[in-house]
Order: sequence, then structure tokens, then C-alpha cells
Amino acid sequence: MSIRSRARGKNGRTVVEVAGRWGFAARGVIYLLVGALALRIALGDPAEQADRGGALSEIAARPLGSVVLWLLGIGLVGMALWQLTEALWGHKTTRRLLSAGRTVFYAVIAWSVLVFAAGDHSEGGGESDRQSHDLTARALELPAGQWLVAAAGITVAVVGAVGAVQAVRRKYRKHLRLGDMPARARTAVDVAGVAGGVARGLVFMAAGGFAVRAAVTYRPSEAKGLDDTIRSFAGTPAGPWLLVVIAVGLALYGVFSFAMAVWRRV
Repeated sequence: MSIRSRARGKNGRTVVEVAGRWGFAARGVIYLLVGALALRIALGDPAEQADRGGALSEIAARPLGSVVLWLLGIGLVGMALWQLTEALWGHKTTRRLLSAGRTVFYAVIAWSVLVFAAGDHSEGGGESDRQSHDLTARALELPAGQWLVAAAGITVAVVGAVGAVQAVRRKYRKHLRLGDMPARARTAVDVAGVAGGVARGLVFMAAGGFAVRAAVTYRPSEAKGLDDTIRSFAGTPAGPWLLVVIAVGLALYGVFSFAMAVWRRV
């Protein structure tokens, strides 16, 4: 009997499925808020922090914010558990390894959200940038530290590039129950999936590039967290308009995540 069969609930859905869908919804909330915060920055509000900490702070400031934070944290735990089942019982070795990596990633994110919900707000206010500098500095002090940081940066950049290409090729469609989706919903998901996937990929590629530059120059300050990475798009020749495009794209990735919560095969 499969893990999914053993985990079936009274309503016929599996615990694993519920966990995965809850996780996609939680991811959607975070990306939607990060996109909105990035848009504020592009429109001239430099005080905003376009990272996970900024999004969590935004939620905490709202009525019932603490409740929402706990729900997000639990949802991300669900995502990690779903990825864990894929890593343990998946059919292909490559996909199992990728799922194992995602398990660790979402477990770390879930932990940070739950810690924030419990009252430790050290993750807020753009802390991703300081943490990125500190982590890079510690890594550079290790034997072959420059190579390790460079390899990590290249890996992040490659993940971003692959994700962007897969979004353009609409690879996500193979995971969707397209037959259950109205035509307009399919069109909307394609817009959000392609635009959001490309924007997210560009952010990953930029962050990876900054890490590689930190390794080459041996300067931890060259590494950037999510907030500084997003802000860097405003410094290109395209000016703040490129940041507007990235911000809208990240928000659309949040919308895409909501669609995955509803129509993805889990």
C-alpha cells in the first residue's frame, strides 16, 4: 500500500495532497506580498523591504496577522512534507534528488516563518541581505571557500535559468489537471506561469551572479539577499521600469502558486 493510500482521510483526499496544496497557497501569499513590496520600491518607497522578512512584517502588522503567519508556517511545513514523500517514494532518481533538495529548502523557510510567528522578528526588515553577507563571509573563510561560494552561486543561477526556460516552455502544464480547468483559467495560468516563472528565474540568476562576484573578489558584501537583489534591477539602464516588471512578475508567480494549489496533480 502506498504512502498516499495509507494517508487517505475520510473525504477521500490524502493528507499528503492537503499538505501540498496548503503549501502552494502559502508560497503564493509570500510571493504576492514580495511582488507588492518590490512594486512599492519601484514607485519610490525605499523604506520597504522586498524579501520574506518584509512580507512577514507586512502580514504581522495586519489584523489577525499572527494567525495568518501560523497558517503560512504550517502550510510551508506541509509543502516540505509533500516534497519529502516525493523524495522517499518518487519514481525517478533525478526527481527524488530534486525533491530532497526542495524538502530542505521548504523546511528552512517554514522554520523561519514559524519562528517569526512565535515572536522572534529578527527575520524581518531586510535581514536576508545581512544574513547573505554573514553566510558568505563564513563560507569564504573555509578551505576552498571561494570555490564553494562560486559553486553555490553558479548553482543558484543555473536553477534560475532552468526555471525561466521551463516556464517559457510551459513545462508546468504536465502537472496540471488541464481537463478540469475552464479555458479562461488555462489562459490566465499560462500568463501567470510564464511571466512569474521568468521573473523568479531572473531574480535567482541575479542572486547567483552576485554570489559568484563575491567569490571572485573575495568580498562578502558583493553577495546580496533577496531584497538587495530585487533592488539591483532598478540600477540597470532600464531604470525602475525593469524593477516594475520584475515586481509584477513575482506577484504573478504568487497567483500562479494559488492556481497550482487548486489544479496541480498532487
